[in-house]
Amino acid sequence: MVETPKLINLAFTGASGAQYGLRLLQCLVAAGCRVNVMVSRAAQVVMATETDFRLPGSPPAMKEAFDSFTAANEGQIQVFGREDWFSPPASGSGEKAPLVVCPCSTGTLSALATGASNNLIERAGDVALKERRQLILVLREAPYSEVHLENMLKLTRMGAVIMPASPGFYHKPESIDDLVDFMVARLLDHLGIEQGLVPRWGESNQEEGS
Repeated sequence: MVETPKLINLAFTGASGAQYGLRLLQCLVAAGCRVNVMVSRAAQVVMATETDFRLPGSPPAMKEAFDSFTAANEGQIQVFGREDWFSPPASGSGEKAPLVVCPCSTGTLSALATGASNNLIERAGDVALKERRQLILVLREAPYSEVHLENMLKLTRMGAVIMPASPGFYHKPESIDDLVDFMVARLLDHLGIEQGLVPRWGESNQEEGS
């Protein structure tokens, strides 16, 4: 019996840090995963501001752009519109999959903490919470207000993983790409996907001593 490739739901929202989401998408595709992608309007603006990657407006055109960017196989990436209520991420009866919001804006954080479902990304997060599925939120904001912290605590208690985009430095990064890869490696570890981007803590010392 042929095993179906792992499915990941990936949402881009309007926080700074589009590079993290784009790199994660590349790595998921390279690992052979299927990826359902959702993109907010604000994320498109941030992506155009922070990167050289230009994302078209319609889901079919987005899919083509993401396919080209990641060298994905046909059908490996699916892109769903902001109000595509018939898409798999919109229902608990859809195919079970983790949801990663990367980057996650504090507006999306608030919507998820209060159960809002005004667009597909918010609904997908609501589904992940009610179905007790893995939900990872990559926040990028500083400083955090009391509201932000309360929302993070509330979602953590619901089972979400709050993973601020705070790269480490023990792997001695030499470029921005190295910092991005640190966070993406952590995300892949949480998703149970093999990664060779950054050695896990202690691995490099073991290799040097062998």
